[in-house]
Amino acid sequence: MQGKMKNTVEKIKDKVIAGSWWFISGAVIAMIVGFAWGGWVTSATSEEMNNEAVLASHAAICVAQFIKDPIYQEKVKEFKEMDGWKRPDLIKKGGWGKMPGQEEASYSVCRLCATGIEDWIQN
Repeated sequence: MQGKMKNTVEKIKDKVIAGSWWFISGAVIAMIVGFAWGGWVTSATSEEMNNEAVLASHAAICVAQFIKDPIYQEKVKEFKEMDGWKRPDLIKKGGWGKMPGQEEASYSVCRLCATGIEDWIQN
């Protein structure tokens, strides 16, 4: 009887080990598929994507505010005559890059806004 019970325990142990390996393999495959093709991202990547989206939306608002300015034509002329690296300063000074609740405009928003205005003027 003792030998038969030991044999049964060994079989159960082997099945548990095999099941554990299948479980681990399935989890690894799920992670590979999820990150490679499923669109899963880490929290750092998600935060970076969020920041880029916010920056893009603020820049779009900035371009719209620039275009709606009453002295828009004068500002376009000034914008065209200005060196590219000075354009974000013009936008910051004009207040178009400032979002509600902010003390002053972000340089990143102003820089992206300047690029958007350049594209808008060329088209």
